[in-house]
Amino acid sequence: MAATALRLKIVVQPRARHTQILSRHDDAIKLQVKAPPVDGAANEAVIELLATALQVPRRNVRIVQGASGRRKVVEVAGADSACRERLEALLRAVDKEVPRR
Repeated sequence: MAATALRLKIVVQPRARHTQILSRHDDAIKLQVKAPPVDGAANEAVIELLATALQVPRRNVRIVQGASGRRKVVEVAGADSACRERLEALLRAVDKEVPRR
């Protein structure tokens, strides 16, 4: 499969204790980031988290919708089959985790 853009719906919880991919949230992926939602810091943390988790360059990850809100659409450019497999593995892993309280 050729590399194409991958779009992800995400929900961000800023000022969290940890920066992590937490769970699925309806039709989106819930992320927690330590950074506050000030001066784009939380958005940068989201980009860094997704780039690291999917093993793609940061320049390939950009927020295309919702830059000032908690609900966002993120595009991962050049997402090849290996990147998509990593995403599926991450989602399977968070689905198996016990909900935190």
